Amino acid sequence: MEYRDRYNEWLGNAYFDEAVKEELRSIAEDDNEVKERFYKELEFGTAGLRGIIGAGTNRMNIYTVRKATQGLANYIISKGEQKKGVAIAYDSRRMSPEFADEAALCLAANGIKAYVFESLRPTPELSYAVRSLGCIAGINITASHNPPEYNGYKVYWEDGAQITPPHDKGIMDEVKAVEDYNTVKTMGLEEAKSAGLYEVMGASVDDGYIAELKKQVLHQDSIDAVKKELKIVYSPLHGTGNIPARRILKELGFENVYVVKEQELPDGEFPTVSYPNPEAAEAFELGLKLAKEVDADLVLATDPDADRLGVYVKDAKTGEYKVLTGNMSGCLLADYEIGQRKALHGLPEDGYLIKTIVTSNLADAIAKGYGIGLIEVLTGFKFIGQQILGFETSGKGTYLFGFEESYGCLIGTHARDKDAIVATMALCEAAAYYKTQGKTLWDAMVDMYDKYGYYKDDIQSITLKGIEGLNKIQEILETLRKNPPAEIAGYQVVKARDYQAETIRDIATGEVTGTGLPKSNVLYYDLTDDAWLCVRPSGTEPKVKFYYGIKGTSLEDADKKSAKLGEEVLAMINKML
Repeated sequence: MEYRDRYNEWLGNAYFDEAVKEELRSIAEDDNEVKERFYKELEFGTAGLRGIIGAGTNRMNIYTVRKATQGLANYIISKGEQKKGVAIAYDSRRMSPEFADEAALCLAANGIKAYVFESLRPTPELSYAVRSLGCIAGINITASHNPPEYNGYKVYWEDGAQITPPHDKGIMDEVKAVEDYNTVKTMGLEEAKSAGLYEVMGASVDDGYIAELKKQVLHQDSIDAVKKELKIVYSPLHGTGNIPARRILKELGFENVYVVKEQELPDGEFPTVSYPNPEAAEAFELGLKLAKEVDADLVLATDPDADRLGVYVKDAKTGEYKVLTGNMSGCLLADYEIGQRKALHGLPEDGYLIKTIVTSNLADAIAKGYGIGLIEVLTGFKFIGQQILGFETSGKGTYLFGFEESYGCLIGTHARDKDAIVATMALCEAAAYYKTQGKTLWDAMVDMYDKYGYYKDDIQSITLKGIEGLNKIQEILETLRKNPPAEIAGYQVVKARDYQAETIRDIATGEVTGTGLPKSNVLYYDLTDDAWLCVRPSGTEPKVKFYYGIKGTSLEDADKKSAKLGEEVLAMINKML
């Protein structure tokens, strides 16, 4: 069926409501807009759905959400697991509560009980709820840090992690098999409640989640010692982190937590930022202003679904606030958590630090320094969750810490996704600990570089929207795949990894070995002097990303080398556009 046929089918089908049809009539003369909305179905990928809100098969709306949920329900029923139920959470975005209810009522109509949070909650709490309630799956309505016009739909399995093989493919196949929207089931809210198929969750799950976080505290003594002096600025960026982040900090005893008022309350328009990303400098403009007014030790911001944490820390020597990238804050927390666990309790012989393939090589140095194992997985925290599940089911391996460069980590195993609430707690605890040692978090960061090496990592990305953009992204990957570089910014390519072909080629010997990881459209180049470059399309945005890292002889040397490599990467990108 062509895109105009699909468009006309929506206009003529009684299943679709009048508001949707009115929206579609308003674009009748804009053929490109009709094409964008109907040239394909909104793809249900390994991370679920993510797209622009609006009418059409290639948009996020109640009908595409129902269709995805029907596919999920069909898969659950095929496994005979419908009695376990599904937990559902949502964030502060446009239509998030509505999409959550549509998913719940579709499940209910299929005889599967839905446990729905009473109001917005963080992603990690949904992951916790799936496991604590014994659900077969979870659904989270969120588009994380995307611009306001987006929303999304993430699916979790019973271990609390986002779906991985074989469940991801099984669910995707079931969603694709739902071709007729008229076959999708739903029912009324009151009917679902009276049938015991719709249950509201709230305080009891909140309390259990917070209790799990408190178990991860290593130095309550340090918090108690400096709780009156340490000053923390925090912003939830109009999202879900406001209540749980402030609650855990208050209950641990931190007395000086200053919330950025302009960004405190949930707001799906995200009025103070162009997009609510804690990686972006603009997200911290208001927080840094407040930090200077109150002389804060650290400034924190969580993204709308509170799975990622952005950080600035004060350098006491200069009075400046230093930004910590996801790699930097992740390594700082890894070193603190593993180091203090070793000092207090010792480390298990089978302990592991887990990172993704685009995460800093500083993580490798930390693992080596503590004599623990290091596991590298594909991009996506679900693969870290998969490793934790493997440890549990095999009885071999102990999870110590896991993180990825995109500002996300997990301390403990209460959840199986990135948790910015526990990261906020742990970073404030670390700040308290180092303060008792007469140090700032920036001092601790510099100490870590002095100990392990001056690693610096960065990323360049380009956004290519629409059908043409998607094709161009694939073209860039294929160009590099056919003509791999031999040298980049003076670094020689030592090994070329092609995760799509599942091969690692040694450039000097020509020897080819397997990656040992699932197929993924990713290219990775190991370079001389512990440098590297990785190219991959974003799984959540219309972008192609170029990640890279170097190792310098000092902070200044690392900055220069990283800048040079970044210039070369930009030049490489421009040649391919």
